[in-house]
Amino acid sequence: MTPVTRQEVLGLYRKIFRIAKKWQSASGQIEETIKEKEYIKNEAKTLFRKTKNVTDPKLIKQCIEECEARVEIGLHYNIPYPRPIHLPPMGLAHKQGRTLHHQEKLRKISKPIYLKSHDEVS
Repeated sequence: MTPVTRQEVLGLYRKIFRIAKKWQSASGQIEETIKEKEYIKNEAKTLFRKTKNVTDPKLIKQCIEECEARVEIGLHYNIPYPRPIHLPPMGLAHKQGRTLHHQEKLRKISKPIYLKSHDEVS
């Protein structure tokens, strides 16, 4: 990892914890705010630790872009959890067969960049 990339990653890490420190839930309830703050901190720690040994520059860039996207979406919607709104529904397919495989393929393709790591962590 280059020094510039390292500084960028550390800057993102610090930014996330500053956001968590100032976070207020949309409902305004103290319990909900505390729960969301903890989620932000735990999610950041988990994802950063999981990717700490990544050395491929393209993969590092992809992780940075995902982090930035999740931060911006979370701030915009005031929801710290991922928003899987772009995924096609799976309710119309049978339990087996071509339609199910086709929908699973569409689901994989349409997954937004900010959800790539969410399935692996959750």
